[in-house]
Amino acid sequence: MEPVLEVDLVAARIDPAAFKAVLGRFASGVTVITAVDAGEPVGFACQSFASLSIDPPLVSFFPARTSSTWPRIRRAGTFCVNILAEDQTEICRQLGRPGADKFAGIDWIPSGNGSPLLTGALATIDCTLREEVDGGDHTVVIADVTGLNEHSDATPLLFYRAGFGRFDAH
Repeated sequence: MEPVLEVDLVAARIDPAAFKAVLGRFASGVTVITAVDAGEPVGFACQSFASLSIDPPLVSFFPARTSSTWPRIRRAGTFCVNILAEDQTEICRQLGRPGADKFAGIDWIPSGNGSPLLTGALATIDCTLREEVDGGDHTVVIADVTGLNEHSDATPLLFYRAGFGRFDAH
């Protein structure tokens, strides 16, 4: 039996609800990926962000194939990863919804590459798109880091079991 067939049989036995429940036990930070496309700020909430490499400096994240915002950010070619603070839950919700003007009422300034840097973000990472890889129902985005800044020592916004939480360092 070929290994590919064996992997396919195993994947077919994994219940999607069980998959979500088990992987939901992994806490993650929350980011917003932003860019400017056709003169408009665009962005989406993303908890699937990770550092990938120190040399060269690379990061990765995984937008859903159904995202209508990722194609606009891809077209821009440069973007900013905003690492959210605990008090930015509503910004995360607003930028996580589909809709018209996601940036209504959200304060931002241009980052080093011109992408929206959200006021109150813990840190920001300016990036240039390097490559995309097929990731099933998501796309694996690999990006070169072109600049980064720490802005605050506030508590980070965390995502755990389909909800927002906090980190207690004690």
